[in-house]
Amino acid sequence: MTKPGRCLQRLLALAWLLAVLLVAGHNAWLWLGQRASPDTDILALLPGANGKDVVRQQAFSHMVDAAQQKLVVLVGDRDWSRARAGAQAYLDVLRGHAELIVPVSGDSAQWQSQWLDSLEASRTVLLSDTQRAELAVGNAQQWSQRALAGLYGAFGGPRLGAWQDDPFGLFSQWVQERAKETPVRPRDGQLFVERDGINYVLLLLELKAPALSMQAQEQVMPLLTQAQRAAHNQASEVVSGGVILHAAAASAQAGSESATIGAGSLLGILLLMWLTFRSFKPILYIALSIAVGCLGALSVSMLLFGKIHLLTLVFGASLIGIAQDYGIYFLCARLAAPASQDSQALLRRLLPGLALMLLAALIGYLGMALTPFPGLQQMAVFSALGLVFAWLTVICWFPQLIGPHTLRATPQALRFGQSIARWPDLLGGFAWHLVLPGVVALIGLAIVGVARLHSSDDIRALQKSPPALLQDQIRISQLLDMAAPVQFYLVRGASAEAVLQQEEALREKLQPLLQRKLISGVQALSNWVPSQRRQQENLSLLHRSLLDTRGDAPDAITLTARAIGESAQWAQALRQRMLEKTQPITPAQFLATPAAAASRHLWLGQVDGQFASIVALRGLADYRQLDQLAAVAEGLPGVQWVDKVGEISSVLRQYRIMMAWALLCAYAAIFALLTLRYRRRAWRALAPPLLASLLTLGLFGWLGQPLQLFHVLAGLLVLGLGVDYGIFLLESSPNQRAHAWLTVGLSAASALLSFGLLALSKSPPLHAFGLTMLCGMLLVWLLAPLFTHPGLGTLRAQPVKDSV
Repeated sequence: MTKPGRCLQRLLALAWLLAVLLVAGHNAWLWLGQRASPDTDILALLPGANGKDVVRQQAFSHMVDAAQQKLVVLVGDRDWSRARAGAQAYLDVLRGHAELIVPVSGDSAQWQSQWLDSLEASRTVLLSDTQRAELAVGNAQQWSQRALAGLYGAFGGPRLGAWQDDPFGLFSQWVQERAKETPVRPRDGQLFVERDGINYVLLLLELKAPALSMQAQEQVMPLLTQAQRAAHNQASEVVSGGVILHAAAASAQAGSESATIGAGSLLGILLLMWLTFRSFKPILYIALSIAVGCLGALSVSMLLFGKIHLLTLVFGASLIGIAQDYGIYFLCARLAAPASQDSQALLRRLLPGLALMLLAALIGYLGMALTPFPGLQQMAVFSALGLVFAWLTVICWFPQLIGPHTLRATPQALRFGQSIARWPDLLGGFAWHLVLPGVVALIGLAIVGVARLHSSDDIRALQKSPPALLQDQIRISQLLDMAAPVQFYLVRGASAEAVLQQEEALREKLQPLLQRKLISGVQALSNWVPSQRRQQENLSLLHRSLLDTRGDAPDAITLTARAIGESAQWAQALRQRMLEKTQPITPAQFLATPAAAASRHLWLGQVDGQFASIVALRGLADYRQLDQLAAVAEGLPGVQWVDKVGEISSVLRQYRIMMAWALLCAYAAIFALLTLRYRRRAWRALAPPLLASLLTLGLFGWLGQPLQLFHVLAGLLVLGLGVDYGIFLLESSPNQRAHAWLTVGLSAASALLSFGLLALSKSPPLHAFGLTMLCGMLLVWLLAPLFTHPGLGTLRAQPVKDSV
């Protein structure tokens, strides 16, 4: 190599050293100085399924945010005093940590008093649907008897306040109906619920730190564990539910898997290098290229995205199995090259193949980067950046570090390389008649398996929480009869009054489903704040049925006064007392009161030029009946059924289909790229990953494995990596073929270690991805030599156009 060429190579090496030092410094500043932490929100991986519908998107965020910072704890025992003691022990542990978590339940008796006082001025116009029907058909005598029963009867039912404030029991009955929205009741200053003979104290806790913050999880989770142990010492059962519990479990799982997969891949690759070269130098070189790739991916990804998702790091751990390909290719080529050829000249010979390998892998990642899934975009960009940094490390540093006498292969490695001579040629030679029928039969079985494939795009398959957490969450939902946060009705209107009227129409249409017990209840602001039109109708009903003194017949109050020996003046005072409690109530007034604590998340207010609210459903257990709920919204103006699970699952299906087409386009793009160099032989490099993907899908079909988006995404990488093996073999001359096969073996074994370990992940997306890669890459490894028979040689060995 000429002296100017050597100087240029050294300058490139020094320039790359400076870039790597900057990247390392940036990583130190991020993770040690700024204490950056990965994102753990699974929803951050998903696309915005609602597009430009701001109201719809805000409605979902409103429902999720209402629960995200809350933690629900039920401390239970058959002995009420033990349950109370357990709850107090739980709260005692949390006391002194108000900067992290605080109880929001407070004194239930005081809260109930404030709750009732806030509705006092409007109590007379607050009527339930049942009461409206009774007022429409009842006569004055019947209502007078009800008033007398409330005054004298032993079984008049619970009453709120003095008899004169609510002589007919309308407000008390209305409050009782509202109370049916939850089984929780006050008892001895605590919130209480009972099921199967067990008394539970309900503790509502609010997190002051973001639930999805890993730093917050590290601080809060030990505190909650300590509190749960303290409660268990007093009570027999402690049930907890909240987003932070699932997020912390996901963080711990992903962190553990990231360490296991990364360490396992690295150790496996280092062992392979040792068995191949019996020297620490190649190990250090490969580790160096991997380390620079990971540091570069972390640094640039943080600059581009502002934060890194934890699943990106777990996925990025598999980057180790890809980035080492370039180093392995150079090391094995150095072994095969004559000692007279310096490493800079060797690099010039290898550069076309190295460039093809990088471009093919980047095309595979490009398919992921073009999806509208923020998480997949981040994973693709992270991995692609890591490959580029590792590739540049090989190009800039390896020729300077590795000379003609630096490496020596072990006998075992040489024997493996020479084993390619025993592989049959699928398209020629004496063995092809024996091999080809078996391959055809295998392809036939694969096609039948593909025909048996079924798809599953359910968003719930993206995250798998520990069974104990899921059981607790189910238990809490059953005990508290909670509304589903991901299925609800969105109601819109030009004004708050219009929204309330539409809610009332919707609630009326839902009555048949309530009677059939498809749902157990409806949560809506109009349950608490009737529309102004409804309030006026209620007042008219009261006048006509109870307070009307203009007719010949006496009204209910007059009859009641006569029955107890009171004067007309007393009756008028009682009538006036009721009329003073008819002040109209509006959503804004109600939401400012303590009574609105459990309903504020249902009112969106004015959003994007219109008013909107949420009508939530309780007791929705049979999700096969969602079509009936969606049908209720049809024909009601401004009412829209929202099924977030169904929406995102539909999006997953759309993009699974879209990415399948993208995979076909990637095959076409890589084929065009290979054709520029290999011409009529290009198909030989592409056939192994294509056939391997078909066989893998066929295997999944026979095993009943449902097809998901992540299987298709893995197919992109089977293509991007699998084509490398064809390139290794097509680039080699006959006397270099053994070392090319050694390169394929090392690369494939490393990829199987990386992606095979992903198949062990408990995260369903990573498991599906890893399983596909494990099967696909193993098959590519086995199939690659069948399509690249000896004698193909390098481009310089013989004219390309004469060989098919």
